[in-house]
Amino acid sequence: MAAPAGPEPEAEVAPRGRSGRTGALLSPLPTMLLLPLSALALLLLSCWALEPPPRRPSPSNPAFRGFQRQFLLGYLPALAADWLQGPLLFQLLHSRGFLRSQIAALYSCAFASNVAFSLVSAPFVDRLGRKKSCVLSSGLCSVSCLLQLSQDFLALAAARLLAGLGTSLLFSAFESWYVHEHLERHDFPAEWIADTFSRVGLWNSGLAVAAGLLAQLVAEGLALGPVAPFLVAVPFLALSGILAGKNWDENYGKSRPCGKACKEGLRGLVSDPRALLLGLAQALVESILLIFAFLWTPILEPHGIPLGIAFSGFTAASAAGSALFRRGVAGRLRLQPLRLLLASLLLLALALLLLALPLQPPGGFLAVLLLQLSCGMYFPAMAFLRRRLQRGAGAAGGARWLRLPLGLGVALALPALPGDPAGTRGVLGAAALAALAALGAAGGVLGTSRGDEGLSVGDEGLLEGDTVE
Repeated sequence: MAAPAGPEPEAEVAPRGRSGRTGALLSPLPTMLLLPLSALALLLLSCWALEPPPRRPSPSNPAFRGFQRQFLLGYLPALAADWLQGPLLFQLLHSRGFLRSQIAALYSCAFASNVAFSLVSAPFVDRLGRKKSCVLSSGLCSVSCLLQLSQDFLALAAARLLAGLGTSLLFSAFESWYVHEHLERHDFPAEWIADTFSRVGLWNSGLAVAAGLLAQLVAEGLALGPVAPFLVAVPFLALSGILAGKNWDENYGKSRPCGKACKEGLRGLVSDPRALLLGLAQALVESILLIFAFLWTPILEPHGIPLGIAFSGFTAASAAGSALFRRGVAGRLRLQPLRLLLASLLLLALALLLLALPLQPPGGFLAVLLLQLSCGMYFPAMAFLRRRLQRGAGAAGGARWLRLPLGLGVALALPALPGDPAGTRGVLGAAALAALAALGAAGGVLGTSRGDEGLSVGDEGLLEGDTVE
């Protein structure tokens, strides 16, 4: 079916004007404002209390500190811009009068381009040049943000495609540039890499929380509308591109044909049943999160919860989950990452089951916080296991072969998802079953890895870089 040339009148829910439902959200009820703010404050305190002390002091080498600062100044503005685009995207598209199925199609454009390009992003970045790829990421995302000013469906579809490509580059080019410069050009010790990425993680969590609050402020507090956060993101992207282009040196990876790299990834995936099971669990979870990225606004917005503040609460819950993972591994209990992965998947299934029930407004918001907490535990646990289990360069990319069909399947199915509350709850119930399937796959890894100390944390605790993707 051909894409419509422009927005159509909303048939399922009347378009929202300044005097309609959106106007009500500009002055939220005290309870609906107090709930996410209280949750945000409690979660930030939990992050502070759960974070284990550093195992060793940070390097004090002045040359390293200067290089690290140069990298952070180029990378962090791009991360801030990425977070600014998250809280109000659905609301922006809905305010333009698009049907929910049309909004889903626009989300699918970004999902499909991101998942498909991730299969070849590493060889693409290595061949083009990592600095050029970082600048290209900032340029693509800037154009995507500016296209949000349009009300034409095809222009917005192009914006979503560019956003998917730019985001894929964001999370591959910047870090690969840093690792090469750190080891090859500056010859710093490899164990210092973890210090940089731990700082990136800390700043990224803070930027995510701040981005939700800033989006709420400019869109509703200043009454600039839901397109405002996208426009605010453009200067951050420009700053990132300028600093990277001006201050960073170019470096390249080993030039390998994309086809050969893909074949190596597939061969590495099928050579170890544990890698296959872990990749299946990862692909299922990422497919669930693609669906949730589309559904969270329709779930919460009818309850009058300010979306920007709710988004900040989500990111704080994810940060608390990551701190809980590190405390569990490094604390007195000495929990193993594989068991924490199982716990995170169980919590994910529980949160989705709760969302599949007709809960009252506070219950739905708290269930979403539980889901984000589980994700905060899941990602470092999965990164640890992938790093330990998939040591070969080919195996490291094998999971993309499972992500591709599942991710593209979700992208194609998204516009067909039911739009009524009962249908949405049914979709969330199906997602809960998928989370249980991921739990079963991860349980298979546990069953076939008994006695394998390579997947365990020893007395020395987490090694440097164990939870760096």
